[in-house]
Amino acid sequence: MDIEPSWDFYRSFLAVLQHGSLSAAARELGLTQPTIGRHIDALEEAVGAELFTRSSNGLLPTDMALDLQPYAETLATTAAALLRTASSQRDKVEGTVRISASEVIGIEVLPPIIADLQEAYPGLHVELSASDTLEDLMNREADIAVRMAEPQQDALLVRRIGDIPLGFHAHRRYLERHGTPQTMAELAGHRFIGFDRQTAYIRMMRKLYPLADELSYIFRTSSQLAQIAAIRAGIGIGICQTGLARPNPDLVHILANEFEIPLRTWVAMHQNLKTSPRCRVTFDALVKGLLNYIKSCKDTRA
Repeated sequence: MDIEPSWDFYRSFLAVLQHGSLSAAARELGLTQPTIGRHIDALEEAVGAELFTRSSNGLLPTDMALDLQPYAETLATTAAALLRTASSQRDKVEGTVRISASEVIGIEVLPPIIADLQEAYPGLHVELSASDTLEDLMNREADIAVRMAEPQQDALLVRRIGDIPLGFHAHRRYLERHGTPQTMAELAGHRFIGFDRQTAYIRMMRKLYPLADELSYIFRTSSQLAQIAAIRAGIGIGICQTGLARPNPDLVHILANEFEIPLRTWVAMHQNLKTSPRCRVTFDALVKGLLNYIKSCKDTRA
């Protein structure tokens, strides 16, 4: 044989063997009858022998065709196995995914979501960057990000999650010592936990609550985790996500009907990663988990 026959020739050859005619083989393979005929002619030219003879019952295989049949069937089996293997590798969820999230979300909210995800996909490895510094998705500093500012790049796949509610909270121990404020005006007489520098979060709070500057901040830190720890320790009143306070019966949501900061939340990843099984299932798990988290926050308020 001067020219290596195409696999398509062998596939058509097997179909004709199985069905006994060009037209039936064409229907089986979704091709035209002339195409099947050309494949058989080309294969006969390549092997240098006739493969079928015409009869009243259709096309009958010659001895050469019967000799070639087991080898063609082996080719078909190998080709099917190759496609199955390629498909399983394509759909296999394994490897490393790097997630970027704020300090509080990364440490307080995501771990249970990630635990369920890795239980479902044991081959999935997660790197978590829990920092308030934004990592660049366009330059692949992270694969997926949970953001509190809407991503603007066109090349990103973005899902809006909703608003995580934040409110005033204090430990019962603090309230037993200093009383529970019943109005926004009464907050001015209490001890507060806050930031030690200006942030977009602080500017938003001032817009929602102009009296924020008049509060008495006895504990300041740039770390939101440290603020939550201070609230749990009973140092004073602070702002935290209502969903984080919910599991602790000693944390009281103060003035829940009068003050709330909506923390807008998105999940984003580069569009090129949407065909990656590990990134796709991680993205979907984060979306689902965060939606459930926000729902739990709202159920708490109700």
